[in-house]
Amino acid sequence: MNAKTIMFQGTSSDAGKSLLVAALCRILVNKGVKVAPFKSQNMALNSYPTVDGYEIGRAQALQAMAARIEPSVHMNPILLKPTDNQRAQVIVRGKVYKNLSAREYHEEKAGLLGLVEESLGILRAQNDVVVIEGAGSPAEINLKKEDISNMRIAKMAGAPVMLVGDIDRGGVFASLVGTLELLDEDERELVKGLIINKFRGDVTLLTPGIDFIEERTGVRVLGTVPYMLDLKIDSEDSLALDKPNRESANGAAVDIAVIRLPRIANFTDLDTFEHEPGVNLRYVFPGEPIGETDLIIIPGSKNTVEDMAALHKTGMVARIRESRLAGTPVIGICGGYQMLGEFIEDEFGIESDRKAIEGIGLLSCGTRMSREKVTVQVEAEVSAGGKMLNGATGGKITGYEIHMGVTERLNGAADAFRIVKRGAGAEDISDGCVSDDGLVIGTYIHGLFDNGLFRKSVLDYLKERKGLAKDSLGIDYRVYRDKELDRLASVVESSLDMDYIFSLIGV
Repeated sequence: MNAKTIMFQGTSSDAGKSLLVAALCRILVNKGVKVAPFKSQNMALNSYPTVDGYEIGRAQALQAMAARIEPSVHMNPILLKPTDNQRAQVIVRGKVYKNLSAREYHEEKAGLLGLVEESLGILRAQNDVVVIEGAGSPAEINLKKEDISNMRIAKMAGAPVMLVGDIDRGGVFASLVGTLELLDEDERELVKGLIINKFRGDVTLLTPGIDFIEERTGVRVLGTVPYMLDLKIDSEDSLALDKPNRESANGAAVDIAVIRLPRIANFTDLDTFEHEPGVNLRYVFPGEPIGETDLIIIPGSKNTVEDMAALHKTGMVARIRESRLAGTPVIGICGGYQMLGEFIEDEFGIESDRKAIEGIGLLSCGTRMSREKVTVQVEAEVSAGGKMLNGATGGKITGYEIHMGVTERLNGAADAFRIVKRGAGAEDISDGCVSDDGLVIGTYIHGLFDNGLFRKSVLDYLKERKGLAKDSLGIDYRVYRDKELDRLASVVESSLDMDYIFSLIGV
């Protein structure tokens, strides 16, 4: 039997659909319902490899975690990863398909609809309920003909649609009414409920607006979900990086400066610092002063070569080198690791027309871009010693790799980790590079700081040299994430008419 379906669509991007899908997945699984998430097409630079090595959007991986199941490539059969303002790497069923311009993809995507339908069918055969997420807005008139994300998927799945509006942006009533007005009649009939999301203040003040919108549209408003500003769950959209820097409660913070690369990717690597006492995480754009800081982190990038060029052009390379000379440690992850080396070569034009570019030169290694993309979960041992990693040396960590390129250590440089498992198979290979003094570290392993042992070793070293208490918690981020998903589910469940939603899916 096919699973029941329900779909969340938004009046705009970033309306909160992803988290509402995650919340409903957790609510349902807590009721004993076998549930899975689905999003036919996602555009995001934060991604995640499944256990069998397929790449999907980070939001669908989080939603699978909310459903307490293993992420599957069928949860997100099409993933778009922008490489610049005009083109994107198109991932189909977890593997690189092509690099296409927006127009080229627009012309091709209808041909991918069969794969989308097949993946949805596989999930429906395996579960009691599939919770579907739309993309952007269903009322984009110029895109409706080739739509493979919103109403066409709702019709394919026979899914009742919950339309979500973001009141924090302003104009929520206009956006809800306007979206419904722009839908075709058969599409409007699929919309069974309206949700007002990200509300701050006295909800009773919304009553006149809610009464009006129900009378005007004939669609029920199922509730108002508060803006959970303190919710600490993996962000998918880079808009999340625009929030103000968090200040330490006691004024004695360890300051971490993250280089805000133009094409920053997988910045969820850093979310775990939000849970640590006495840590201030801030993002520094290329061209801005780094200022006094205790640690510089260079995160992942979807286009390492062009982001490296941006660091040179803005003088950020010189600022990073100056900070390092002043004693500031530096950690690079994935693209950031490649940038820390002596050079990056792109002979095949994988990322850029530039055949080669000079790196920052803080690690004795060099990178050559390759056509094959690595997407794999890993387990590793910390092999490097040195001041920052003494507390973790020999310990086990888990994470994942998503990269195009092979990095070679030069001049006898030491590795940072030994990979002991890749995917389902045992391994014994090296990863990463460490400077002679142990204060510059590069690695391909994403999710590094999710491991409490590793994060505690780094933070305790930074705190100790500032004369602060070594009070880092050292708890794996997975524990925090699961608690936050429970909290999210509780807030959403108490905010919406869940009896009505349950009636739509027969649970």
